[in-house]
Amino acid sequence: MRTLLVGMGNPFLCDDAVGVRLARALAPHLGQLPDLDLIEECSVGGLDLLDLLRGYERAIVLDSLRTVGGVAGDWHHFDAEALRGTVHLAGIHDANFATVLELGRRLGVPLPEPKDIHVFAVEVEDDLTFSERMSPALERRFPACAAGILEGVRAVLDGVDPASAVGEARTPTLPPAM
Repeated sequence: MRTLLVGMGNPFLCDDAVGVRLARALAPHLGQLPDLDLIEECSVGGLDLLDLLRGYERAIVLDSLRTVGGVAGDWHHFDAEALRGTVHLAGIHDANFATVLELGRRLGVPLPEPKDIHVFAVEVEDDLTFSERMSPALERRFPACAAGILEGVRAVLDGVDPASAVGEARTPTLPPAM
């Protein structure tokens, strides 16, 4: 199964860099798998996501997330079926991941099925401050977080449900998209 693993985020925006840092930390542990393409740093959004995902059968996305009551360093695993579409779309740059996937499917773009798009998202504390370091709380928890997510990614690559392979991850209750 042709798979894309991508670290999302901005490496100069404090905790928003966590997806990029995870991709860089996991890469040496995944080896050279013939059907795995790794993009360590990706900050595209909106319709540009279609070009990123085009032609892959499976995607593993490493990213940041903020939920009500979330604790920096906690992480979640969910697939694209858990995402919600854009409620108020003012322009193409407002299109979120779920909306882009739906649009791509309607246009016939070859994309992974929602159940084959795995998101590993880490709770963050500060995703607005310009810094090459993550917040102290996330820096402290990063090694354990990366180890758990590595187990989850390996499970996905082996065709195993990550929930059964890793005990810490949970599926968040995602707020409605705006």
